[in-house]
Amino acid sequence: MIVGVPRETKDNEYRVSMSPGGVRQLTDGGHRVRVERGAGDGSGFSDEQYAAAGADLVSTADDAWSAELVVKVKEPTPNEYPYLRNDLVLFTYLHLAAEERLTREMMARGTTGIGYETVELANGSLPLLTPMSEVAGRMAIQIGAYYMERTNGGRGKLLGGVPGVRPADVVIIGGGVVGINAAHIALGMGALVCVIDANIDRLRYLEEVLDGRLTTLSSNPLTIAEAVRRADLLIGAVLIKGAKAPRLVTRDMIETMTPGSVVIDVAVDQGGCIETTHPTTHSDPVFQVDGVLHYCVANMPGSVPRTSTYALSSATLPYVVRLADLGFEKAVLTDAALAKGVNVYRGQVTYPGVAQAFGLPYIAPQELM
Repeated sequence: MIVGVPRETKDNEYRVSMSPGGVRQLTDGGHRVRVERGAGDGSGFSDEQYAAAGADLVSTADDAWSAELVVKVKEPTPNEYPYLRNDLVLFTYLHLAAEERLTREMMARGTTGIGYETVELANGSLPLLTPMSEVAGRMAIQIGAYYMERTNGGRGKLLGGVPGVRPADVVIIGGGVVGINAAHIALGMGALVCVIDANIDRLRYLEEVLDGRLTTLSSNPLTIAEAVRRADLLIGAVLIKGAKAPRLVTRDMIETMTPGSVVIDVAVDQGGCIETTHPTTHSDPVFQVDGVLHYCVANMPGSVPRTSTYALSSATLPYVVRLADLGFEKAVLTDAALAKGVNVYRGQVTYPGVAQAFGLPYIAPQELM
């Protein structure tokens, strides 16, 4: 099979979908890999490294996208929509429940779209979303600490305080992968951390594995409102698999926060769980609402591409190899986890959360094969 690795076009997206090691595994397996020149520059991988791994270096995005299977990091941007076609399998983060225009473009063009974020194992875990959720959760705290500094627009509070001075209050809505990683870093920096989640068993688990100044609270509107009011740093970390994130923090709640507080909505690529958020970019990452600083960059891990590329490509490579070896239909029919990743196929929405988000009919991909 011919596999394409184009350069990412999202604002300040420095990750690349495949490392030279992944290319070598595919080429050793008899596949051709077209890597667009410069695709790995942001992650520290040179064209020469890809060539040595057996890649065909191509000079244009057209050449990379002309492959049978295109492997990316982020969803196609509008300037890439013309590359979508009915004989293309696209494997990338799609987050279609928050991207109606892209969803309809892929349907109209007949593109097969497999979203990393909905590949799901039998135990309910999301193996291709987890690595970037770990990165984003950890980054959320270091970014929050930066913007809490007065010179960067915040209140001027040190996350961990000092002896005799109260640490900052960090409130994390959601105790999943993002939430636990954010809590781990915040606790390590000495902050007062509150994690809110609807799953009591999850909260029990967090109390068992996390050490430090940790409070856990069961999620309900009153609990969330009280926690948001006292937060110096609020992290939105809610995930509904493949669906639009619920708006758990309202505009009225944000108005109660002290001016100079910081909000980071990691769920923004699924629509956000905080009413006042909207997607931002690394070039223009923050905005203010009622004096509260909001950071809502939809591709946070893109700013630490060396770490992120290794973590992501290691997780996705077994699935890429399976798709290349078996072809799309056989790979999906023999791998239940991969089948759950299929969001759009033959002009139909094949993931329930995406269909529900836009009032579209849902059909299982297996029924179209």
